[in-house]
Parts: sequence; structure tokens; C-alpha cells
Amino acid sequence: MITVKLYRIGHFFHKCGFVKVAKSISYLNRVLFGGWIPSSAEIGENFKCGYGGIGVVIHNDTKIGNNCVIAQNVTIGRKFRDEKVPVIGNDVYIGANSVVFGEITIGNNVIIGAGSVVDKDVPDNSTVFGNPMRIIESDRRNRYYELDVKRK
Repeated sequence: MITVKLYRIGHFFHKCGFVKVAKSISYLNRVLFGGWIPSSAEIGENFKCGYGGIGVVIHNDTKIGNNCVIAQNVTIGRKFRDEKVPVIGNDVYIGANSVVFGEITIGNNVIIGAGSVVDKDVPDNSTVFGNPMRIIESDRRNRYYELDVKRK
């Protein structure tokens, strides 16, 4: 995935102090894929963007955990100028056309459905969707574990 590779190269230069080079790579990513994945964002391993990251906009200060998948046209940012940005945990899927914003925390093992507007904290092992966001399933991991045990 070229989008993520360009981000990784830019992030390397950003960490080494070559901020102008890193920013240039971010702009190249923007021109090629129509999204903004800045080199200053902290994104974990095995990060993937759907459809090459088309339309994905991530705030410069965002922290995203490992094994996350972000579909196309997702925006991650803040509500107000002096507010912090979301912190996204590990193993999170964010569906197409979703918006995640505000000073919030998205837990681990979370699914955010397509077209959702998330402006509140989301606990671990949850599935959320809608505008406004609703938690439709929580503690999902334990339920699947129980189903597997019952089958055996």
C-alpha cells in the first residue's frame, strides 16, 4: 500500500528532524491520493487504508495503535482549535465516510460502522455506528469466546 509506505518514509524523516522533507512527502501523498496522512502522526504497525487512503484526513497530532484499518473518506480530527485529538487503540476498524473527532479515546478491538459520527469515548471490545453514535454491542470479544466454547 503506497499511501502507508509514503507515511512511513515521511515519519522516519520527521523523527530524524528533517521536517521539511517529511512535510514534502505528506504533500506528495496528498496530491497522489487526495487525503492527508501527516508524517507527524503516530501510527502503529500493520496500519491499512482502504482504497489507497483516498479521502482519508488525519490530524497531525493523532495517535493510532497497531493493526488498525481505516476505510476511504474517514476524517480524524478535533472539534475546536485548542482541543486535543482522538487517541485510537489497537485493532480498530473505522468504516467508510466516518468522522472521529474531539478529545476522546477509542478503545482496543473496536468496530466503527460506516457513516458514523463519533464524538464520545468508545470502550474496548465495542461496535458503534450511527449519527449520533450509538454503542450497539459491547464486550464483543467475550461473547465470541463463549460461542466458541459452546461449540466444542
